[in-house]
Amino acid sequence: MKFLDLRKALKEFTLFSVQEIKKIDDTFHRRRLNEWQEKGYIKKIIRGYYMFSDVELNEQVLFEIANRIHQPSYISLEMALSYYHLIPESVYGITSITTKKPYKYKTSLGEFSYRYVKPSLFFGYELVNYQPNKIFKIGYPEKVVLDFFYLNPHIKSPADFESLRINTSRFWEQIDEQRMYQFVERIGQKRLHQTMRIFMEYLKYA
Repeated sequence: MKFLDLRKALKEFTLFSVQEIKKIDDTFHRRRLNEWQEKGYIKKIIRGYYMFSDVELNEQVLFEIANRIHQPSYISLEMALSYYHLIPESVYGITSITTKKPYKYKTSLGEFSYRYVKPSLFFGYELVNYQPNKIFKIGYPEKVVLDFFYLNPHIKSPADFESLRINTSRFWEQIDEQRMYQFVERIGQKRLHQTMRIFMEYLKYA
């Protein structure tokens, strides 16, 4: 297979796997990937996943890549809090929730980290279309907040909440309290329920 043939066949792909190439050409040999990398045509993301070098990187593209290289997963935690402007800091690396083992990839594009939750807690996310036929999965603001507190049980007091520097105006604009408490009940953890009660009370007077 020539590179131009691959480029044409996979022109709509943000990234592609070796398996997807072999669906096009079952005689394809991996050494071609090494040649194309050396020529600067493609970039290796992690083992088995590549992207064309001329793909323009932005936050949405990185989110889609994060979803793809470790499945199932959705964007959450610090990165999603920043995406929704609930915290003021820029976040280093893309943070996600997964039902697979936790993992961290250090790549040429940046760091992708994944925190584990049991399958019953893998809910509360949406599919976002950012270009025609391009999507990424990200937690709803309510679930992102709950994921954060669920996986950071040491953050539970008003002093802890203050250190997060939550943007309260953006919080009340985006958070649906009914949905929030429905999610809390579905998670069914007493500690999280108590933390959220204290947190919501704190925000009302922050």
